[in-house]
Parts: sequence; structure tokens; C-alpha cells
Amino acid sequence: MMKKMILTAMTASMIAACNTEKKPADDGLVFDASVKTQAELTMPDGAVIKYDAYEKLYYVKNVEDSTYQYMNIYVPEGATEQSPIFLREYVGGYMAAEARQPQAEDATGRALQEGYVVVIPGVRGRNSVQGDVYTGRAPKGLLDLKAAIRYLRRFDKEIPGNTERIITDGTSAGGAMSALLGATGNSKEYGELLKAMGAADERDDIFCAVCFCPITDLEHADMAYEWLYGETDSRRADAKSKRALTKELAAKFHAYQASLGLKKADGTLLTADNYLDYIKTLIIQSAQEAKDAGADIPDSIGFTFSNEAGGQAPINGGVGMPVGGGHTMGMAASRKSVGEYVTDVDMKKYLNYIVSTQPLKSVPAFDSYNVDGAAASGENGEFGDAQGSNVNFTEWAAAKAGTAITDDIRQNAYLLNPMNFIGTDKAKVAPHWYIRHGARDRDTAFPIPVNLALKLQNSGKDVNFKLPWNRPHSG
Repeated sequence: MMKKMILTAMTASMIAACNTEKKPADDGLVFDASVKTQAELTMPDGAVIKYDAYEKLYYVKNVEDSTYQYMNIYVPEGATEQSPIFLREYVGGYMAAEARQPQAEDATGRALQEGYVVVIPGVRGRNSVQGDVYTGRAPKGLLDLKAAIRYLRRFDKEIPGNTERIITDGTSAGGAMSALLGATGNSKEYGELLKAMGAADERDDIFCAVCFCPITDLEHADMAYEWLYGETDSRRADAKSKRALTKELAAKFHAYQASLGLKKADGTLLTADNYLDYIKTLIIQSAQEAKDAGADIPDSIGFTFSNEAGGQAPINGGVGMPVGGGHTMGMAASRKSVGEYVTDVDMKKYLNYIVSTQPLKSVPAFDSYNVDGAAASGENGEFGDAQGSNVNFTEWAAAKAGTAITDDIRQNAYLLNPMNFIGTDKAKVAPHWYIRHGARDRDTAFPIPVNLALKLQNSGKDVNFKLPWNRPHSG
């Protein structure tokens, strides 16, 4: 439903843009408009969408992994050069994702129905292997996606769709990839890597990044996780050695948050000291929206309700509530039923509620390899080498594990963090963003997506951000 809403909203806001003429390039890349198949997709509402399919288009000249380094393009009947382009990638867990066909039940089908040109690229990941070589360790998945966007611009005269209106969409690690595409457009930091792959010599900036529960800012995700969940009943029951790690990481979050210098809408700084109250306002807003829509929210998970608005304005705009001087807006004055307004939430109870629905990750949650005997996480594999190693990628974890961070690992972690580019002159950041993180998603801590959204807002970008009520880790 949320993806349906964003696609509909973006369709309504599209503004035509003309592409500039480019000279043909002898780069070894190929697109033949005559090689296509015609297909149909039946939507849940019974509508039949007819489209042309251009499949298995290799987006780099120097293909290292033919299983993944190609894309499929689907052009709905009636599409023109001004139709927006919806690029959906299915990366999850920083693992490889094959190019797929559009599905009626997800955003790709809805995009076709709305008249978008749909692009579904294959992407290498930490588990992609050719022979005994791991081909997709960081930052190669991101490079593949950038190369796919460059391919679209390379053939923008042959492929229907407006390359000035590219919208990317991903969930979890795919949400992080979408955020990276939005934050690192045209950055020279990736230039030589893309050139070595044989990517087109084109721009790779986008118009809008849609990011569902992005697992990002990995170098600081452990700090945020322990700061948020460190005093839950679950964490307090950990062994003494784990409790010590939790306290160390939580303490480090204070300095990191201060270093960002992020400001709330009222202009005040967002710090570790006032962050929990800020999260509380977002959770209350999420719960109020759900309650206005008819959701039943128990007070046992920490909420306080009232039949008076108090300091919490109703999401529905107060229709039916008295407006100054005894006048009413929309209908006769009446008292709300008891419990309609969400006035407060006990964050300790609420965080324990989240943990009760799904156990927390271990300590540390992300850079865990060999820290207090812990196994490697997926992220440890993401930063490993072509031989399939697991490595630490933060200085703190490396010190705990008795290893050291190499310059290559440090650089790859830098390239895989959108926070390093937003608000700088290092890249062309997408002007529009749609970010969602479930109100009970514990796969990363709330400050990670909140900081991403605020840094974008502080730099003047259009950001639509929410914590959808009672939603776990999902798109």
C-alpha cells in the first residue's frame, strides 16, 4: 500500500524535462530496440497491462559475473520519452539479487500500471561467486546499480523513459542501496572503479530515492543499537561481558550524534540527550495516525490516551473539535470519545514491546566478527575480500577482535555510507526522498533512518519520512 501511494504521488508530481543530445560512444555497450518480446500482466483489480520486455541487457563492458550484471527493462504500452523510470532492486542482506520480471503484487506491477518504465537490474552481492572468486564484495553491488543507471542514460534516445526522472526503490540493504544512489550521484569517488568495469561514461544521479528500512550508516549502527536497546529487559539479562560491550557502544553514540550537528524542525540541535524524546514524538504521531484510521492500540505497551487533545494535536486536523470563540470546523462541536488522543508513551515499555515481538540482534549487532567470541554478521562478509573472508570494518570492533582495519576496508566502508556525501559538494544528491522504517522494526535502531532523513532535510531536500505503526522490518 505504501509503495502504491508513493508511485501515485510521484506520478502526479512529474515535470517534463528534455534530454540533451549526446554523441555516440564507442564503449562496447549494446542496446537493440528490435530485440524485444511483448507480454501482459494482470493486476489484482483485473486490469491487463501490456508491455514490451527488453531483457538480459549487460550494463558494463567488462562483465565479471554474467549471472547478475545485466538488467531487464519493461516499457508499458503508451510510454514515451517523458515517462518516469522506476528502478526496483531486490537486494537484501547485502546479498546478490537477480534481475526479475514485474510482479502484479508488488511495486513493479503498480509502476507499469501507472505508466512508468520499469527497470529491474541484477546486482552482485557478498555471496556472488564465480569459480572460487567472490565477485560482489563492497562496494561492487553499488557500482553495479550506478552502471545500470549510466546504461539508461547511454541509450536514453533508444529506450523510452525520462532519465531525468529516475526513481529507485529498495528494502533493507536494498533500502541502503537506494539511499546510496540518491546520495552519491556523479561522485568522482567511484569514477575509476566504474571506468574499470566498463560502465558508460554518463551521469548516475537520480530524481528520487525510495528507501524502506535502510540498513545503512554501518560504521555507527552498533552504537545507535546499544544506545536505544541497551537498557531493555533483554539486554539487561545478557552476560557480564556482553553488558560491558553494550555500555561501551552506547557511550560512543553521544559523541557521534553530536558530530552530526543535526537540527530539528524548531532549529534546536538533536543530541543523544534529547533523542529519546524526539523518537517519542515520532512514535506518538505514528500511533495517532493508526488510531485515527481505526487501529486498536493497547495501553499495556506504554501508551497514554485521553479524550482531550492536550499538547498532542490530532492527526485528523481536529475535525469536530471546538475552534476559538466556540465556533466549530466542519461539524457541530462534540467531545471526542475517551482514548482517541495519544498523549504520551513510556519508551521503556514500548522498547520492551518491540523486543517481545522479535529478539534483538547479538552484541554487537553489525560488526560482530570475533568480538567476545561472536560469529560474523552479513556485514562482516560484505566488507570481506574476493577470497570470501569476513572482516571487521570499525576501529572499535577490530580492536576488540585483535585485528586492524586496512585502508581498503576503511575506504569501502566510506563508499557504502550515504551520510558521508549528504550536505557536501562531493555528489549530486537526489532532490526527493521517501523513507520508511517500521515503528517496531528492530533490525537497525531508529536513529539510523531518522539521522538520514534529518541530514537530508537540513541540507534542503524534500523528505517524506515516517515510522509506520506496528510495522516490522519490511517494505
